[in-house]
Amino acid sequence: MTFGRLESKKPAKPMSEINMTPLIDVMLVLLVIFMITAPLMTSSLRLDLPQAQGAESESRDPLNLALDAKGQAYLDDQPLGEAALKERLQEAARRNAQAEVQLRADRAVPYGRVAELLALLQESGLTRIGFITEPPQAAAGQGGASAPK
Repeated sequence: MTFGRLESKKPAKPMSEINMTPLIDVMLVLLVIFMITAPLMTSSLRLDLPQAQGAESESRDPLNLALDAKGQAYLDDQPLGEAALKERLQEAARRNAQAEVQLRADRAVPYGRVAELLALLQESGLTRIGFITEPPQAAAGQGGASAPK
């Protein structure tokens, strides 16, 4: 008598197809992460800019200069002391005297600090200065409640 199986199963064939579902899931998660973080990467410096209507800048590669509420100067979102800022501005003026400086100043910064920074820009040889503001809020919601129609 033999003790064995009567059925003979063939071994399972190796899977020759790539399962795309996990790859698509990872891609979608990465897409969502980039969609959330991209707007935050424009400027890490939080400023309360004044509101005013203005024209769009036409400069291709401006210098981004910012003043926070404490009066600290930032060039391309990097905090700099007065001497380092002056050196970097003079270097930028040597490279391109017609470079535009886009100044973003918090509305809490005293005018005297902004005037000091403007004098530093002129000393460095940079005279094209653009003041960056936020667009004014819409008039909707102002003036009280309206009567139902």
